[in-house]
Amino acid sequence: MMGLKERRIQHKEQFRAEILAAARELFSQEGYSQFSMRKLAARIEHSPTTIYLYFRDKDDLLFYICEELYAAFLKAVVEIRQAEPDPGQALRLILHQYIRFGVSHPEQYKTVFFTSPVVYGSPDSFMTRDTVALRSYRAFLDLISECIQCGVLRKNDCNTLAMVFWSAMHGLVTSIIFTRDFPMPDTALMADILIDGLLKGHAA
Repeated sequence: MMGLKERRIQHKEQFRAEILAAARELFSQEGYSQFSMRKLAARIEHSPTTIYLYFRDKDDLLFYICEELYAAFLKAVVEIRQAEPDPGQALRLILHQYIRFGVSHPEQYKTVFFTSPVVYGSPDSFMTRDTVALRSYRAFLDLISECIQCGVLRKNDCNTLAMVFWSAMHGLVTSIIFTRDFPMPDTALMADILIDGLLKGHAA
C-alpha cells in the first residue's frame, strides 16, 4: 500500500507532467513571445506562484519540453541498437523512427524546433552541458561513426554526416507537419524513398 510520502511524490510528478503538457500546447498555439506564466496558470486553473514551485520561468519550461522529446528519441535509439546488431539496419530503423515520432507528435515537434532557437544556449554551451539532447546527439553520432568504421557508409566527417542525415529527416517531418494546402504523398512512402536515397548515396 502506498504511504503518504509516496502519494505526495506521485502527486507532484503528475502535476509537473500536467504543467508541461499545458505549456507544450500553449507554446504551440501562442509562440514564445506571447507565452506567459499567467496564461499557463489560467489554463491549468492554478496560480502562477504554484507553477514557480516547479519551474523557474518559461525558458525552464521550454527546456524540459525539449528534453522530453530528446529522451523519447534516445530511448528509441538505445532500444533499436539493443535489438538490431547490424549498424546499417539500425541506422535505417532509427531514421524511420525519427520521422514517425515527429509526424505523430506535431505539436511537440513544433514546440521544440520552432519556438526558440537558443533553448540550449550557444553551440559551445550545448556541447559542454550534460543534457538529454546532447546524449541523444552523441548516440546518433556514435552510430554514424560505427557505420563508417564497418564499411556501411563511406568515410566522411561524422559530425557533418550526422547533421546531413538529421537535416533530411527534419526537413521531411517539417514539410509534412506544416503543409496543409497541398496533397502530400504517403508519409511512409516518402520516408522510404528519402532514407533509401541517403543510405545508398553515402554507401561505402
